[in-house]
Amino acid sequence: MTLYHFVGIKGSGMSALAQILFDMGETVQGSDIEKEFFTEKALREKGITILPFNKDNIKAGMTIIAGNAFNDDHEEIVRAHELGLTVTRYHDFLGDFMSHYTSVAVTGSHGKTSTTGLLSHVMNGDKKTSYLIGDGTGMGMPESEYFAFEACEYRRHFLSYSPDYAIITNIDFDHPDYFASMSDVFNAFQEMTKKVKKSIVACGDDENLRDIEAEIPIYYYGFGDNNKVIAKNIETSPNGTNFDVYIDGKFIDTFTTPMYGDHQVLNALAVVTICYLEGLDRDRVKHALSTFGGVKRRFSEKVQNEQVLIDDYAHHPTEIKATLQSAHLKYPERKVVAVFQPHTFSRTSAFLEDFAESLKLADKVYLCDIFGSAREQSGALTIGDLQILIPGAELINESNVNLLKQHHDAVIIFMGAGDIQKIQASYEKL
Repeated sequence: MTLYHFVGIKGSGMSALAQILFDMGETVQGSDIEKEFFTEKALREKGITILPFNKDNIKAGMTIIAGNAFNDDHEEIVRAHELGLTVTRYHDFLGDFMSHYTSVAVTGSHGKTSTTGLLSHVMNGDKKTSYLIGDGTGMGMPESEYFAFEACEYRRHFLSYSPDYAIITNIDFDHPDYFASMSDVFNAFQEMTKKVKKSIVACGDDENLRDIEAEIPIYYYGFGDNNKVIAKNIETSPNGTNFDVYIDGKFIDTFTTPMYGDHQVLNALAVVTICYLEGLDRDRVKHALSTFGGVKRRFSEKVQNEQVLIDDYAHHPTEIKATLQSAHLKYPERKVVAVFQPHTFSRTSAFLEDFAESLKLADKVYLCDIFGSAREQSGALTIGDLQILIPGAELINESNVNLLKQHHDAVIIFMGAGDIQKIQASYEKL
């Protein structure tokens, strides 16, 4: 037995992995900055100790798992090396961990977290499945057969994994602080597919994914007739979205997801394909799909004073479009108000006009100051550069959130990957 110490335990993947090891009977603790993050709640509910960063946290006999956001010169990592302790990076530890299961990696530029959450929920409807989701949620199920996990392309971390299956939701240009171009992003995904052992399940409606080459079977899914797995007869209702699934031209069954939007149907189609390939019980899969409650910070809803307040992680133009589409579909009679906080200066600069176009799908837009990152604290542009591209857009912060009160009976979506939740929290206090 050893004590696993997580350097940066509040990170979404780190938090999830800490919970998995804890569930499996390991002794776990971690450290991080003292600022509060949404991942803390689950850690504290399990009694996992969270310490402020301090080199004295590191003791002999520990096994250190280091978050990818922290360099080797971090005081705790330096102390660990001084004591001769094993220091393993998050993605390397996860790569070894999954080898004990039939593993399914969920990757893509957008939709990873929602799809991983759906996959783990649906598979657990029939077979025990441990999972790691990018919303900070992890569960180590005793005697699991399967492991479903989110695999991030940033800095090519997903190349540490050799899963049995991979779902690829899409390929888009993102992380401009690391990837040089769209072809650079594509090459990373192409390299990742070479590490998949059994099959790749990829969205065939994404033109970039059609160029992927692999020596193992690729099961393309989507709405187009050129896919192997197709969703047809899509209908929305108060209960969600119904759709028929055809595989190789043969009708399989009708499925229902409680979610709205084309991207949610595609996510469900990917999950159904994995279950089909592994021969999971179809009736149990159908039932589990229909009962999915979503994941944290992905269209998380609450109703307050006749307004619908939604917390969403969307921080890329493609994700913003999908989130706003879902809101319009689910609440066709209501106005949709977007409260958006750009995440990182490099992303804001790279996608400035695309952000403006995607946000125009909302009936009204409010903008928060750009949220930096540990690697990137400042930039040449300001939130005003985005504001002038969106007619009627206003700036908002914790001191003037009362502006949102005027939107009676509206859907107000708080979007971003930074600390946009503090704006929603301030508004709710009113």
